[in-house]
Amino acid sequence: MSALADRPVNPVVGVAVAHESAALHVTGTALYTDDLLGRAPGVLHAWPVQAPHAHARITALRTAPALAVPGVVRVLTAADVPGVNDAGVKNDEPLFPGEVMYHGHAVCWVLGETLEAARLGAEAVEVDYEPLPAVLTLAEAIAAESFQGAARTVARGDAAAALARAPHRFSGELEIGGQEHFYLETHASLAHVDESGQVFVQSSTQHPSETQEIVAHVLGLHSHEVTVQCLRMGGGFGGKEMQPHGLAAVAALGAVLTGRPVRLRLNRTQDITMTGKRHPFHASWEVGFDDAGRLLALRATLTSDGGWSLDLSEPVLARALCHVDNAYHVPHIEVHGRIARTHKTSQTAFRGFGGPQGMLVLEDILGRCAPLLGVDPTELRRRNLYAPGQSTPYGQVVRHAERLHAIWDEVLRRSDFERRRRQVAEFNAAHPHLKRGLALTPVKFGISFNFTAFNQAGALVHVYRDGSVLINHGGTEMGQGLHTKMRQVAATALGVPLQHVRLAPTRTDKVPNTSATAASSGADLNGGAVKNACDQIRARLAEVASRKLGIHPADVRFADGKVTGLGFHDAVIDFADLVRAAYAERVQLWAAGYYRTEGLHWDSTRMQGEPFKYFSYGAAVSEVEVDGFTGAYRFVRTDIVHDVGDSLSPLIDLGQIEGGFVQGTGWLTLEELRWDLSDGPNRGRLATQAASTYKLPSFSEMPEEFHVHLFERATESGVVYGSKAVGEPPLMLAFSIREALRQAAAAFGPAGRSVELASPATPEAVYWAVEAARRAPVPATDGLAGPGATRDRAAAGASANAATGGGAPSAAATGGALGGAAADRGSS
Repeated sequence: MSALADRPVNPVVGVAVAHESAALHVTGTALYTDDLLGRAPGVLHAWPVQAPHAHARITALRTAPALAVPGVVRVLTAADVPGVNDAGVKNDEPLFPGEVMYHGHAVCWVLGETLEAARLGAEAVEVDYEPLPAVLTLAEAIAAESFQGAARTVARGDAAAALARAPHRFSGELEIGGQEHFYLETHASLAHVDESGQVFVQSSTQHPSETQEIVAHVLGLHSHEVTVQCLRMGGGFGGKEMQPHGLAAVAALGAVLTGRPVRLRLNRTQDITMTGKRHPFHASWEVGFDDAGRLLALRATLTSDGGWSLDLSEPVLARALCHVDNAYHVPHIEVHGRIARTHKTSQTAFRGFGGPQGMLVLEDILGRCAPLLGVDPTELRRRNLYAPGQSTPYGQVVRHAERLHAIWDEVLRRSDFERRRRQVAEFNAAHPHLKRGLALTPVKFGISFNFTAFNQAGALVHVYRDGSVLINHGGTEMGQGLHTKMRQVAATALGVPLQHVRLAPTRTDKVPNTSATAASSGADLNGGAVKNACDQIRARLAEVASRKLGIHPADVRFADGKVTGLGFHDAVIDFADLVRAAYAERVQLWAAGYYRTEGLHWDSTRMQGEPFKYFSYGAAVSEVEVDGFTGAYRFVRTDIVHDVGDSLSPLIDLGQIEGGFVQGTGWLTLEELRWDLSDGPNRGRLATQAASTYKLPSFSEMPEEFHVHLFERATESGVVYGSKAVGEPPLMLAFSIREALRQAAAAFGPAGRSVELASPATPEAVYWAVEAARRAPVPATDGLAGPGATRDRAAAGASANAATGGGAPSAAATGGALGGAAADRGSS
């Protein structure tokens, strides 16, 4: 078998091909879970009864009125559950709750002959509630000491001592907003029971095996009695990693109890109000620099808003802690992490899985401290980039750190950075009410699951007698192109044309015990398993071919559907003919492949080890223009250089980079979740329940000029065909947009002042940053150029307060981001 990263002659990987379902997507013929409804005669429809309180005790539940509604067949309650009444893996998510934990919590489900009958039945259910106090914001949770799960700490060196001796010391706070997934296809499940009692669930899920396990334990069955299939998803972004399980269990429970298929599909409002978001975070920090502007120490506390239950909050926090450093070496560091419990939806996985929130902390610090140090922000970042041989705070060597510097130089060159920086300065000098900003930010993102056991995958590959190939693997397709890449991997490994390879839907009875398609690891894990299966088959075929060609099996070559020998081409066998010959010789033509990521070890209690197979690198330069009257902005240009190793599928990777960048831009600039924080009857209600109130990025938010370049000479050893992950890392390239907005806002005031910018940096937030810059006094000192740069906490707070100078209250001006109404908005 060949080494995992080695590519043969004329590989199908690396070729730019369209997404395997592209034609189906654009013609509307691609089937999703809810499209299978017509294949389920007699199907019942499920509708939730949602609670109108953020926190309440259910004192009575009367379902008889619903059963009187024409078309209502059954109401599902906790009394109907034959197994475990829990939708999660932490035993803290009752499927049918006795205590309402967030506004919109489903207390029971109505099954009807039609969706309208189920809806009317849900309206008829009578529920008595005893309202209880609700904790909604991070400020409230911290004040009430409302926490859940395990607190963790990542540390190296002596941060306190290093801070004490740092010549330049600053402190501050940051609120980071959440984000709604807003996948095009909402959550959907379709369940039925066959004649043998086997439960079959079609689910829009990123983790079919875990959906299978949760359905089984709710029904009191074993996993082999439940099969889950995911045909494809209309987007996931992490929102379908854990959240689909309970919904699939409701559909399966209804099917078991009624003997009829049950369809459960959330409409958009239900999906937004019932399912989790990206975790909001609060960070408080102290940082120290030396006289050269290099980081000496960082001490911080990160608090995530986990919502009402743990879900995936613990691993999300762990990844945030492991990514606080982003691409920068911090010699002395101490970062504490904790999870707040609030009466909101259970926050969950979202592209980046905590990494973006952790990385934003240090990027924000550098952006805020650069003017106080008298150093250009781009230069400050460059000085602190990891160098070869340096390690992360948790002890992992940053392999290929030289790529960071090469990518940095490449994006500077491709973006014509120095010339454009001069142009921006000239533009700003000539326009008093319009200002531009230009920023460069890097990305270093670890690839693998923090939970080591998840770093494995399986595949099943069949070669039929006509030479055609069918592959099954444990990954799910959500539009990211995983299936396309797996077809290319199989075609390359077997040496057949791409059109000879078909991929079957992901099913738990074909490939068991699969990991979630998440952590950007789908192609690494499943590609390794697919290649392993194909290598087994090819080795058997090589034995057959060697006897026909009179050569050693190691000298047999497969390419383009032809089989020949190394160094000669006068004897060629068609792949299909060789397969038929192998079948005649009773040679096995299918194989189960397996892959496990080597070299990982992680102590989740000590937060030390090597949790990642490798790091993905990238950098982006973005230019923005801000209107000083309104805070409105436009994205003028973005240049990206990103490391995907040796790309498996360049078109797919380019799409992922562009899409990830735009989604990150939405999180950092537009997408603001708002809850009702009043003490009125709607306390805890999500106000941004639709695209009319929740601003999503669109074509108008794309950079007017957008350039993406795949970093070259980047083979990654030990990974399938030398490739690297691409799903999550590009999202953080959007930091360049946020930092460019900061610089544009700063240009409205005197140089040398720190500018605080809310997250998300909506036009309103940018307007207040502009106002603060305009009102800021000219600084008395010049950072590293003169005395007075050393600051303790009080001095740093006073500096930030002076920088605000009025307008919207800053974190420092309100006694920290937890002190005022602006913080409440941010924590939503």
